[in-house]
Amino acid sequence: MRTLRTALAGIGSTYAELLWPTRCIGCDLPDQLLCDECRATLPWIAQRWACPVCGAPFGWLTCTECGRSRQRDQATGAVPPQDGPRERWPMRSVVCSMSYRGTPAAIVTGLKDAHELRLAPLMAAAIATSLDEASAWDASDGLPRFDPSRTDALCFVPATAAAFARRGFDHMELVARELCGQLGLALHDALVRRQGRDQRVLGRKERARNVWGTVSVARDVSGLNLLLVDDVITTGASLGACTQALLDAGAASVTACAFARVTG
Repeated sequence: MRTLRTALAGIGSTYAELLWPTRCIGCDLPDQLLCDECRATLPWIAQRWACPVCGAPFGWLTCTECGRSRQRDQATGAVPPQDGPRERWPMRSVVCSMSYRGTPAAIVTGLKDAHELRLAPLMAAAIATSLDEASAWDASDGLPRFDPSRTDALCFVPATAAAFARRGFDHMELVARELCGQLGLALHDALVRRQGRDQRVLGRKERARNVWGTVSVARDVSGLNLLLVDDVITTGASLGACTQALLDAGAASVTACAFARVTG
């Protein structure tokens, strides 16, 4: 029966390819999901120069996105003032793979809206690569930005019920499951989001108000060091709300990661 199922799956894939041929998500050339040229020009974020607080590119010294200043962190022992970046970014560190433009933007849209589920492993692989690179650099607390040996489980920013019903799947659950396999971590499906307005149509200040109080924790996270994954970080509102909910529920720490980062 297993051989039969494998054969039928192969036949189904062949017919699907005939009806909906694979095209590059970046340039629409045939035969590859991501062609070599588009792969070579991906706007990777160099973790050496990225902001460890919000994941923005080139924010290692001074970050215009979250207001972090390395001189201030060093002078105060990595404890910014109450209205500083730690107040708005409760994660201990944030790691982002790419800038949200061009091909990365098409990848996110292709998974969420075009239902190209084969993009989930690709996004997970990109995040895993950036986490590995980030492990060589310190967060503001002096520890590696990511350390798998200090990470107990992985959780993800969940879709709302309306988004799940519209798509028929939670795209970040797919990415999270793939990432768990690549990192050797357990999946901890702990977060629940109540319905709010679509974040994509809101401004920066409206995003923070929209997610306030809409996130709850459905599983025990007491004492866990968690890795929280999302697809795109714009203002950090959704990620921050999820992180705060986990910390309020007793999580020891939350390190965040995302496939892409919006800046400016």
